[in-house]
Amino acid sequence: MALKIGKVEKYMVETIEKDGVAFFGLIDPSIPIEKSMEHVKAFHEGGADIILIGGSLGIVENSLNDLVDRIKEASDLPVMLYPGNINGIAAKADALYFMSLMNSSNPYWITGAQALAAPSIAKLDIDIIPTSLLIIEPGETVGWVGEARAIPYHKPDIAVAFALAGKFLGHRVTILERGSGAPGPANPEMFRLVREAVRHPVICAGSCRTLADIEQTILAGADGIHVASIIQQASNPFRKAKDVIGFAKEAGKKKMKSGK
Repeated sequence: MALKIGKVEKYMVETIEKDGVAFFGLIDPSIPIEKSMEHVKAFHEGGADIILIGGSLGIVENSLNDLVDRIKEASDLPVMLYPGNINGIAAKADALYFMSLMNSSNPYWITGAQALAAPSIAKLDIDIIPTSLLIIEPGETVGWVGEARAIPYHKPDIAVAFALAGKFLGHRVTILERGSGAPGPANPEMFRLVREAVRHPVICAGSCRTLADIEQTILAGADGIHVASIIQQASNPFRKAKDVIGFAKEAGKKKMKSGK
């Protein structure tokens, strides 16, 4: 029997169908909780669709369940996990990407960590979203930690091959990740071709440094974007979140009008 689609995944898909893009406000669990809460409130007030918890190093300084509790006190948005390792699971979250780092050179990141975490996750009341994670060069911290053979920026055909393999394995989401600190998101042609191939949500994880990056990525075919640093580094996170999320939603509408 296929894994059923839960309410958070359904909400994500419905948001993409309605707006052309789902906006994920990313919270790094390694930063002080009070600072995290400022960013959560900025994302909430700015119109984000989902609060996402995850970091490249997989470091968790505070109890994830405590962080989820605090987020749920401040926002009614779904709380979703983007785990960097088996310690990135919180029973009180609403959903998680159950990811395989498809182009890792270490089986631990493809099926090993997943096998270690699966029995515990099976006991939780949490939406499980089977997901392919593809690391695109340069890969940065997440690529180094995940021992990825980073897909060259100018080789979208390789990304398509891995994305299709993930789809055939039952994955329902594909994430293209260049790593925090990368000079920009993956090649727009890569988003376009991967989206055409898999016909399920394709997400841009991080590395959107400017509004132009966001617009180009969404118009190319990205169905969702993870955003953290643009908001976290702003002098006024609340104003910046409102501007960035509004801009992303406008780009989503343009994409829908273009028929992508």
